[in-house]
Amino acid sequence: MRILMVGHYPPHGGGVANHLDSLVRELRKRHEVHVLTYGPIEPRGFESRFVHYVTVPPVYGIRGTSFALLGAREISRLHRKFGFDLIHAHFIGTTSFAGVLAKEKTGLPLIVTAHGSDLEHTATLALGRFYVKRTLNSADAIIAVSHWLAKKAASLGADRVRVIPNGVKPLRETGGRRDYITYIGALRDYKSPETFIELARLLPEERFLMVGDGPLREKLQAVAPKNVEFTGYRHDVDTILSRSKLLVLPSKREGFGLVVLEANSLGVPAVGRRISAIPELIREGKNGLTFESLDELVDAVRLLLEPKFNAKAGHRGRRIAGAYSWSRIAREVEEVYADVLGQRF
Repeated sequence: MRILMVGHYPPHGGGVANHLDSLVRELRKRHEVHVLTYGPIEPRGFESRFVHYVTVPPVYGIRGTSFALLGAREISRLHRKFGFDLIHAHFIGTTSFAGVLAKEKTGLPLIVTAHGSDLEHTATLALGRFYVKRTLNSADAIIAVSHWLAKKAASLGADRVRVIPNGVKPLRETGGRRDYITYIGALRDYKSPETFIELARLLPEERFLMVGDGPLREKLQAVAPKNVEFTGYRHDVDTILSRSKLLVLPSKREGFGLVVLEANSLGVPAVGRRISAIPELIREGKNGLTFESLDELVDAVRLLLEPKFNAKAGHRGRRIAGAYSWSRIAREVEEVYADVLGQRF
């Protein structure tokens, strides 16, 4: 097949870009895969002829709509040049709306993947809801990375939704002492990093590592107790997790929660808030525990710090994370493509 992916892609960072990077690498073993993303960017040398972009203004509220309009035009131009079999857009909103408009011009089948904040946040905004609902009504196939998101899509009018989770990249265990209780994520309101700070205050005998950056960093550093170390954004998640004995995910909403699987893949159990898709990944009492209140969080952390329980949960976590390989995920995506195109796979 000749496939056009649409969405954030390296050198951009973030969950969608990382997802697309891994999926594209796997699909390129069997297909020709092009990508259209937000520009301006400098594509990586090994794939420069397959990565395309449209330049959009870096202004919130204008950037997305500009991409929808300019992206649709660019998709049509690229299709005339390369002759794609289908469009696969990632993140339902203005990004996927570029695919909707391009489908109307080209007749190409459109597959869309919901990643989380598109259905949990964008769909709550007036204009965002328009883009989301138009996409769900126009797409030939809809993929959600969790059952939670599939239910959200259905509540917004989606007819049939296929659940295909994120995959987890193999991480390298770098060794060293496991000294930290760790948070990895953006320092933004919906991630609730202040809950992690409060946990550190209640467990002064433990060492806490806050990995990530965002608009709340300065405020959090001003109130954090001395047992919290801030690292900023880091690329070496394998090194961080290899030095962690426990991961804490206090988010108030989470479309998937890939960091849980990343931690589990290195034998690190996780504690996460009992919301959104988190209970799908943290299997209660097996690879971690979930919580609702701060008291529940403290109790869960204390239990998971017990050496025997920690080791058993870490072992189970490795086994669970092993089921989320990118080779398996790519095969499931190919099945969706084949179904849309009326082919056998």
